[in-house]
Amino acid sequence: MPPRALIVDDEAPAREELRYLLEEAAGDIEVQVVGEATNGEEALVLLRSLDYDLVFLDIRMPGLSGLEVAEQLRELPKQPKVIFTTAYPDHAVEAFDLAAADYLVKPFDADRLARALERALSSPAPGRPQENTKNDDAAATPDALREPDHRDRLVRIPVQRDGRTMLIEGDAIVYAAAARGYSSLKLAEEKVLVSFSLNELERRLHGHFCRVHRSYLVNLRYVRELVPDFRGHLALVMNDRQRSRVEVSRRHARELRRRLGV
Repeated sequence: MPPRALIVDDEAPAREELRYLLEEAAGDIEVQVVGEATNGEEALVLLRSLDYDLVFLDIRMPGLSGLEVAEQLRELPKQPKVIFTTAYPDHAVEAFDLAAADYLVKPFDADRLARALERALSSPAPGRPQENTKNDDAAATPDALREPDHRDRLVRIPVQRDGRTMLIEGDAIVYAAAARGYSSLKLAEEKVLVSFSLNELERRLHGHFCRVHRSYLVNLRYVRELVPDFRGHLALVMNDRQRSRVEVSRRHARELRRRLGV
């Protein structure tokens, strides 16, 4: 059976467009849309009455917001994968905190939707523990934080510019930051936006990259200083022309110190 999907959006044209794009994006990915809801309350009624595999969830709706709906989905015995589809890019960090499979900012196209589907359908079910996960520290240490093996391939990140696809070498990235539903890459002379979430960049960039905050992924080769701030938290001063500063969360500080050997 193909994955069963629910579309939640208060605007009928948006629901119709998403149905159309799902048909266009399908290719080898077949998705069966078996329900639509116009607000969060309707969505929860449907989700509690039928097991869905995917939910395409708008964020700003009358009544319950999409984020509030996603929070309540954690109570379901079988949690569907959530792909946020919104015109508002400023809730990406909150969305990924709720274990969203992806965050699409309207207008998006069939190719971007197809990538979101692949990511959602290949990821583990929300709330399901990973194999060999012993504690929260282990769960917070994804593959990108572990030492690479000799099979690691050269990593380049595609950036769309003037109708062309530029390939950015991983070693050219000083740090990556969550930015409006996408990610911002800080290079030596500029910042560029990419359509990958910070979680996906963390999976792609390995070896000397380290997650130091829910909003930051840094290239350890560019770390110049570790500086405590007035609250006793750490900040990193990066070795770029601007001496960029990157905040370090308490959760990630221990792993960062271990990776830097300090």
